[in-house]
Amino acid sequence: MTPALRSLWPWLALAALFAGAPHIFASGSSLTMMSVMGEMIIFALSFNMLLGQTGLLSFGHAVYFGLGGFVGIHAMNALIHAKAGVPVVVIPLIGGAAGLAFGILFGFISTKRAGLVFSMISLGLGELVSSSSFILRSFFGGEEGITTNRTKMAPFLGHKFGPQIEVYYLVAVWCFVCIAAMYALTRTPFGRMCNAVRENGERVEYLGYSAQTIRFLAFTISAFFAGVAGGLTAINFEIMNAQQLGAQQSSLVLLMSYIGGIGYFAGPIIGAIVVTFLQISLSDVTNAWQLYFGLMFIGFVMFAPGGVAGWLMLHREAMLKRELWRLAPAYATVAPALAAGFVGAVMLIELAERQLALARSEGSVMRLFGFKVDASSAAPWLIALVLFCGGVGATQLIWPKVTGAWGVVNHALRARSQAWASPSR
Repeated sequence: MTPALRSLWPWLALAALFAGAPHIFASGSSLTMMSVMGEMIIFALSFNMLLGQTGLLSFGHAVYFGLGGFVGIHAMNALIHAKAGVPVVVIPLIGGAAGLAFGILFGFISTKRAGLVFSMISLGLGELVSSSSFILRSFFGGEEGITTNRTKMAPFLGHKFGPQIEVYYLVAVWCFVCIAAMYALTRTPFGRMCNAVRENGERVEYLGYSAQTIRFLAFTISAFFAGVAGGLTAINFEIMNAQQLGAQQSSLVLLMSYIGGIGYFAGPIIGAIVVTFLQISLSDVTNAWQLYFGLMFIGFVMFAPGGVAGWLMLHREAMLKRELWRLAPAYATVAPALAAGFVGAVMLIELAERQLALARSEGSVMRLFGFKVDASSAAPWLIALVLFCGGVGATQLIWPKVTGAWGVVNHALRARSQAWASPSR
């Protein structure tokens, strides 16, 4: 494979995936979910430009997502009223311009400092904008929000974007372009300087660069892409409300980035897909879905700080060097214990939630893993405790085998690397 083709095939595969996904998942709910995934991918990647690339932890990144969406939806209504003949495909650019403008305004203040001070300033600005959304009702629409109708805008190549499939492809094209643009940005000298600021801002200053200027530029570019995601959300849902620029949305994008893996460009993409899928799916299954997200976040931070992408990359080298088979026996041994602990934890959470639901007169009988269970009886609680405690205890006893297997694999990989680097080669 030539170097050009080696660098090009992942993008061709991504384009083919975007183009072919609706033919595999053709239902209306699937198209809506994939559209949301595309928006969240852009949003999560824009957040990771700050956290993963520049080392800036923002607690108010949803401000630029939400303001981009609100400006986009107001622009749609104004263009519809003026009959300007502007198609809906330009609205993400308007949302991005709004995100950029507010990024310049707020970034000038917040990027003067880094670290904890930046995080606290971003949190304060986020709460300021979120609270203002209930005061400036003419712009934010109060609790009801602002609505629009995308089909009333001018058609683009004969499409008015009424059917969800057309909206999906609009989101997919923008998502592909934004992924490519943000990836290209990481490969530029500016992207490398962002990494340098993340690692050691004082050394960057010593080399003659302004760390504050680099942080400011990264912040404004990140706000632009967040605004693009907000504009796409306004098109997709045809409504924007205060919830989309509040702390919950900011915490959601933080969750996506950490679960996916902030140390890898593909990490936020994976995190956005996983979290969006679970958010939509779990909310239909359990009332405690937010608790599951919180526990998932804690688990990844404590036991897998590299996220899903880090875990995959950890196994990638072993697979390429044909050493992955050494891990299979250890994984097969620990899998039943992990499964038992997981099932027990889910049972405890659902039983506890059902006990709280008794106060809402929802009854104590529930369906759990396909079985009818009475949350007020002792038997299911006892089974859940046995599974959870037994699974956790067995995992702790067996886990040294997994650690030992990884030690053997790492030793084999080092031996292969040394053999390849030896002069005889």
